[in-house]
Amino acid sequence: MLAEPLSPDLLKLHRDDGQAVEWVVSPGRIPYPEAVAEMEARAAAIAAGEARERVWLIEHPPLYTAGVSARPDDLLQPDRFEVHQTGRGGQFTYHGPGQRVAYVMLDLNRRGRDVRAFVRGLEQWIIGALAEFGVEADVREGRVGVWVERKGPGWSREDKIAAIGVKVRKWVSFHGISLNVEPELDHFGGIVPCGIQEHGVTSLVDLGVPATMDEADEALRTSFRRVFGEAAPVELPPGMPIS
Repeated sequence: MLAEPLSPDLLKLHRDDGQAVEWVVSPGRIPYPEAVAEMEARAAAIAAGEARERVWLIEHPPLYTAGVSARPDDLLQPDRFEVHQTGRGGQFTYHGPGQRVAYVMLDLNRRGRDVRAFVRGLEQWIIGALAEFGVEADVREGRVGVWVERKGPGWSREDKIAAIGVKVRKWVSFHGISLNVEPELDHFGGIVPCGIQEHGVTSLVDLGVPATMDEADEALRTSFRRVFGEAAPVELPPGMPIS
């Protein structure tokens, strides 16, 4: 499938010196507090010119996170999983096994200093990755994230397949996106995802696409390179701290 040309505001998201982003995939399930601490440390090091940009792909154990706009009433089952307050934008979301979380630590000083364009770039990144599987997805006015339209005899609905929640400090981004590959969709039932009650949640496997996590990662990297530029895989020695 041929991708449409990027708009001028998204073309500037490529780093001006062409330096590749570190692309790190961590095995296992990373506790949320450890991930946040790592992201904040890495973002600070990038801002100080002491570290390269990084995209960090992980899975979390089942948990809910509350963004800065989260409404208490949207936490329907507060005792179901751990709940973490977080500084990213957005409302409540779920993370867990079978969902690919990609934390994005990019230096927007080198990528146009345009937060709106950056968020549009994240959207186009996800949309392009889904297109690698033949899944047509898009964004919707007034709704955060990436959506697919589902149809059957006499019915149609729109379901969310990926979430976006970012924070920018000193023009360096952290937090990022989550793509539903094969999570337990029932786990989303403990919250009102992103404050939206009238639509559902889906995944690649739920759509009939038997994608593995490795295949999802490859699709994400292919699309990322188009929107943001080169991403070079980095393998860390076993037991080495992520930093």
